[in-house]
Amino acid sequence: MSVDTRFASPADLADAAGAQLGPGEWFEIDQSRIDAFAEATEDRQWIHVDVDRATAGPFGAPIAHGFLTLSLLSFLAAPLLDVGGVAMGVNYGFEKVRFLQPVTVGSRVRAVGAIGSAERTPTGVRVVQDLTIEIEGSAKPALIARWVTLLVPA
Repeated sequence: MSVDTRFASPADLADAAGAQLGPGEWFEIDQSRIDAFAEATEDRQWIHVDVDRATAGPFGAPIAHGFLTLSLLSFLAAPLLDVGGVAMGVNYGFEKVRFLQPVTVGSRVRAVGAIGSAERTPTGVRVVQDLTIEIEGSAKPALIARWVTLLVPA
């Protein structure tokens, strides 16, 4: 059974714990994205950017940086939860992040998850999402994360 993940306001999330989110759309991780991330973060380790060496290496192909996959949560998870009446959302942090399997170049990933909790605060509603980044065709996900955001009402 699909759970409606649209809410009229942040306050409406108070009773939403356990609501399922997603799955989202598949998104391909290509070498140009990996290379751009390497340049932006100064992390040019060969397993990410040296295609020939990485292909001969332990993963059989270049792999995305774990932090690249994590950074895509904003993009991948955004369509999973629609909350009206929000002036802004603030990244509050992560309670847990685990990188479970590398994402090889050319793989497609998507987000799926659930609302862990939603707590009213003086500033807004602090929402905890338990998210998984799945890899198409793989039984094991790329990562799991317990992500905390603060939704400030308009």
